Amino acid sequence: MSAAAEAPITHARVLKIAVPIVLSNVTVPILGAVDTGVVGQMGEAAPIGAVGIGAVILATVYWVFGFLRMGTTGLAAQARGAGDMAETGALLMRGLILAGLAGASFILFQAAIFWGAFALAPASAEVESLARDYLTIRIWGAPATIALFAVTGWLIAMERTRGVFLLQIWMNGLNIGLDLWFVLALGWGVEGVAAATLIAEWSGLVLGLWLCRDAFGGNQWRDWSRVFDRARLRRMLKVNGDIMVRSILLTASLTTFLFIGADLGDVQLAANQVLLQFLEITAFALDGFAFSAEALVGTAVGAQSRTRLRKAAYVASLWAVGGSVLLTLGFFLAGGGIIDLMTTSPEVRATARAFLVWAALAPLVSVASYMFDGVFIGATWTRDMRIAMLQSVALYVIALLVLVPLFGNHGLWAALMVLNVARAATLALRYPRLEAGIAA
Repeated sequence: MSAAAEAPITHARVLKIAVPIVLSNVTVPILGAVDTGVVGQMGEAAPIGAVGIGAVILATVYWVFGFLRMGTTGLAAQARGAGDMAETGALLMRGLILAGLAGASFILFQAAIFWGAFALAPASAEVESLARDYLTIRIWGAPATIALFAVTGWLIAMERTRGVFLLQIWMNGLNIGLDLWFVLALGWGVEGVAAATLIAEWSGLVLGLWLCRDAFGGNQWRDWSRVFDRARLRRMLKVNGDIMVRSILLTASLTTFLFIGADLGDVQLAANQVLLQFLEITAFALDGFAFSAEALVGTAVGAQSRTRLRKAAYVASLWAVGGSVLLTLGFFLAGGGIIDLMTTSPEVRATARAFLVWAALAPLVSVASYMFDGVFIGATWTRDMRIAMLQSVALYVIALLVLVPLFGNHGLWAALMVLNVARAATLALRYPRLEAGIAA
């Protein structure tokens, strides 16, 4: 058993992992606001739309490889728990190689990617032209952006989330500074925003690799027989494939929520968009504790300790439940004020308040799904996650078909709650078997 696996699982250890993640998540919407605000100073609508649609296109494309973050965390934490530090370095190298190949493919096939994106999301000729200028610059950051998924996953597995926080602060801070310089001082417009992000992405990868320098301390990262070992590669691809399917299903479910909401009228659609920001805040907060579970459960599974697995899941979940209670109370008490800050429309304000109860209850309803995801990712029981998500989505579809015609937007929100409860319940039913597979 490794030193990491022998270290006690305490509340302080959980918070040491979780708090930097929560703080780093807070910086994400700030960058988006600055990007929008900077191009907004140009006094035209088209640049704002171009940056917005360009960022969404790339985020969607890169998101396909988000499995690298979760898969790397679970596998590297298990290798660490087993005391196989050479394998942790090889895992990071596999992730970086995959990221390099994926990023190069995006650069090579960028014309086809952009054509498909604008075919699905058409824009005015002016916005599309500016967005293409933006994308043509940003696409050269694809290898770095995808590689950062693996880097972040590795740092979480090693319980070095302060490094994740430092990475986010550096990238977002540099991006904001360059935004202001390139756009406001030099007048580069949309291309300036893209260039700022490109530089931030590549500099972030350099910093991230430095933070992961222990992985390159020996020869494990260039032990090609280990890096390209067929059994290990197959396991990595299987884990990441399961996570990708699960993530696609989850995203499709949330997209369906938006599309159905759009059919209920413009005011309800706008109100739902406002209330979805409450769910985003919930995700930012609960992610930290879910990531704690990933790292600590992975280490426990690597050490083959059922007791430590149970303790890791319990302590991380305890803090997550406490956080969800605070979020729910905060949303009930301050939700109206938050809604007023997000919109000045009297109709949208009134409608959002009418449905605020759902967004306020969401942290309590969804906390179990976040934590079970963390436990199963750490244990790399990803096949069970994929099957559980398929079952949950089936229940969600039934809930939509039954509840929306009866209760309208209330039924839509109730169906979303059904999805989160189903995600937790389907994994909870599988948890005893996960524990039983680990030595006492």
